[in-house]
Amino acid sequence: MLKDLFNKKIKIKYAPIPREQAKQDVPEGLMQKCTGCRKIFYRKEMRKNLDVCPNCNYHHPMTAFNRIDSLIDEGSFEEWDKNIISNNPLQFPDYEEKLEIDRKKTGLNEAIVTGKGTIEGFEVVIAVMDSHFRMGSMGSVVGEKVARALEKAKEQSLPFIIFTASGGARMQEGVLSLMQMSKTSVAIQRFHKSGGLFISVMTNPTTGGVSASFASLGDYNFAEPGALIGFAGRRIIEQTIREKLPDDFQTAEFQLEHGQLDKVIPRNEMKKTMVTLLDIHQSGGIKG
Repeated sequence: MLKDLFNKKIKIKYAPIPREQAKQDVPEGLMQKCTGCRKIFYRKEMRKNLDVCPNCNYHHPMTAFNRIDSLIDEGSFEEWDKNIISNNPLQFPDYEEKLEIDRKKTGLNEAIVTGKGTIEGFEVVIAVMDSHFRMGSMGSVVGEKVARALEKAKEQSLPFIIFTASGGARMQEGVLSLMQMSKTSVAIQRFHKSGGLFISVMTNPTTGGVSASFASLGDYNFAEPGALIGFAGRRIIEQTIREKLPDDFQTAEFQLEHGQLDKVIPRNEMKKTMVTLLDIHQSGGIKG
């Protein structure tokens, strides 16, 4: 069972972008244009397909709660630390105003939602980053919520699952945001020592300090198809090494090919994969 889980190949269909179609106006709230192939779909159709394009398989960003709804059993989710919010330690201009705008736009207080729930009856602690809030950037609150969730998972002997989506450390909080890299890494190490199961799923994009810390420290490191994963930007790396990088550099598929991931998992197979792993680890081995 475990061998089949990791050996299954994924085919992604890429479609050309018709120039005239890209110019079409999309009625607000009713239709949605695919970022990948530029075809237009009913928004309800896209949501029903877990925000994956039916035509080209492009995986659009999901909100934190849409992600949770796609995985966690209905009525079982208990949110933690909802009311922790960022302040402005460096008195960065307009930072608080921008945070308030994102709170109203997303309904979230920060770029991550943490809590506990069940997946097909298996109890888990889950953390989901949301790129709609400050591009999922990691400030003090994101690091604190990840560390707290890991500590509770350790105390309750529960698996920890995280879905990352981030542009990196939040510059408005300076070194305090960078400190979250070591803070979360230490929390993960403690969780590992307790024997806890940590599953990390990187979604588009997972970059900067998040990719260089908790996103890459799972017992299983997965990603969604086409996800951008990396630390420094492509242009910075090319200028530094004075070489042209492959076209698919920093994609999930490139990372998998070079041993940085265990598997690239389509969104419609994510829940099944999680249930399989949770069953294996709870039962202590593969049944049959």
